[in-house]
Amino acid sequence: MQNQNFSATVFTIRDKHISRRGAGGDDLVFLGGLVVEFILGRYSVLFYATLAFIITFITAFKYLALLPVAIVLGLLAALGWHDYTQKKRSVLGNYPLMGRFRFIFESIRPELRQYFWESDTDELPFSRNQRSMVYQRAKGMIAARPFGSILDMYSEEHNWLNHSITPSQIDEHDFYTTVGQGKLAYKISVLNISGTSFGALSPPAIQALSAGAKLGGFAHNTGEGAFSKYHEAGGGDTIWQISTGYFGCRKHDGKFDPVEFKKKSRQDQIKMIEVKLSQGAKPGHGGMLMAPKVTPEIAETRGVPAYQDCISPSHHSEFSTPNELLNFVEKLRKLSGGKPVGIKLCIGHPWEFMSIVKAMVDSGKLIDFVTVDGSEGGTGAAPVEFAMHVGCPLRDALIFVDNCLRGAGLRDRVKVAASGKIVSAYDIVRHCALGADWCNMARPFMFAIGCIQARDCSSSNCPSGVATMNPKRYRVIDVNDRANRVNNFHKNTLTALKEMLEATGLTHTNQLNRRHIVRRLSASQIKLADQIYPRVEINALIDGRPVEDPRLVAYWNRVSGASFQPIDNDRL
Repeated sequence: MQNQNFSATVFTIRDKHISRRGAGGDDLVFLGGLVVEFILGRYSVLFYATLAFIITFITAFKYLALLPVAIVLGLLAALGWHDYTQKKRSVLGNYPLMGRFRFIFESIRPELRQYFWESDTDELPFSRNQRSMVYQRAKGMIAARPFGSILDMYSEEHNWLNHSITPSQIDEHDFYTTVGQGKLAYKISVLNISGTSFGALSPPAIQALSAGAKLGGFAHNTGEGAFSKYHEAGGGDTIWQISTGYFGCRKHDGKFDPVEFKKKSRQDQIKMIEVKLSQGAKPGHGGMLMAPKVTPEIAETRGVPAYQDCISPSHHSEFSTPNELLNFVEKLRKLSGGKPVGIKLCIGHPWEFMSIVKAMVDSGKLIDFVTVDGSEGGTGAAPVEFAMHVGCPLRDALIFVDNCLRGAGLRDRVKVAASGKIVSAYDIVRHCALGADWCNMARPFMFAIGCIQARDCSSSNCPSGVATMNPKRYRVIDVNDRANRVNNFHKNTLTALKEMLEATGLTHTNQLNRRHIVRRLSASQIKLADQIYPRVEINALIDGRPVEDPRLVAYWNRVSGASFQPIDNDRL
């Protein structure tokens, strides 16, 4: 009978879990299995920590030197028993103490991957080769690669710049483009710092970027967080970005304040105004800076109450149609004394940008520049789905914007900037060939001042002190040293750009076009970018001539400045 009871009790050990089933089983056998689990199984670390504590605690009565060891083991055992009894984390409950290694390794996984397992060419989002190039150029070191390229030049999507057998000679390499009209038109460098807000980046980081821009004669975009005293302290040419929250020029109810804007925008340091419609990293999505992060300093800069949630709406309150947008641009231009005013957007519905262009054609009111932000752009924090699957990538968006402006006969008057994961001189060449007049970078300039791509930007625990508002962390940034690095990176990148243009037989980036870039489509097929992307001739849309871009064909005659939506929207 005893054997029957024993055989009726079945212990299943599966996935390191013991369960008892059957009727009339022997409890001693069950307890025996549990003892095995404590001595040799998943509870063994807890068991031996407890046993060691008991032994050292008793021994400490005779050998007092063991008391600190007993205290440590006691705390460890207490932590283990807490893991064993809690119900919130299943792994810790089933593997007390030992399960904590999972969370430890998970927390340092990005660092382990970056330092040990990441390939030199894995772009996550920037590769080790790309980061090393920035670090070397920022420090004035030679950013050269020995023994040839490590790229597979026969892989699909490999692309390159066609060179000339008659290289040119370029004496200067500023490659400036004039934006706007009149005495306050601005000559902008081919490479500038993209939007970096005070609050997203630390005070010394902002000041170092602005100071570096001053040293190198290029521009620094404020981002939507307003023109702060740290931008001002750096002294660099500044592009003031006006977003949906109107930070730095808003009334108490969050509406645009023309008086405050006029006072600030007329400062000589501010060279251009940029109206942000959307952002590549999270287009169509607003944002909120949580109340604890809205310090008095940030509150004063943005014009919001301290320690209250700071909300960036998903859309502007000053306009709702293309015509109203152009009126707002005209208003900002007049208030600022005639400074260039442009827009920044990530391309989504093609008819929306086309309606802006159509409104410019019909009204004669023009924006001075368009910053095309690709969906591969970065930010401090973005919803995963938005970062991965919303918005048009930069190159496709750039082609569309360039085609649209060309077809409308506005390309010479409306300048185009490109931003979104641009890091090298070749990236600048490629995007200028596809339609950009200049390029903006944010993350590479962050690398230049010390960012290590820890991807911990939203926690205020940035290990390099760049993306944090914790003074204990950003104390390590020396403004003068990092400003020199910013200048070095800009200067050495433009030197590389100059050499590439010389190899191509050109003298300025505005001479680049889609015929200069080649892309491999397969092992046996290569094409010029001019053969891959649709072409649109100057004034083709105005003159009614055929265009290759199907989006322009489908929507140009169905959009107007009266609405961002096309006519007969119900058919879309």
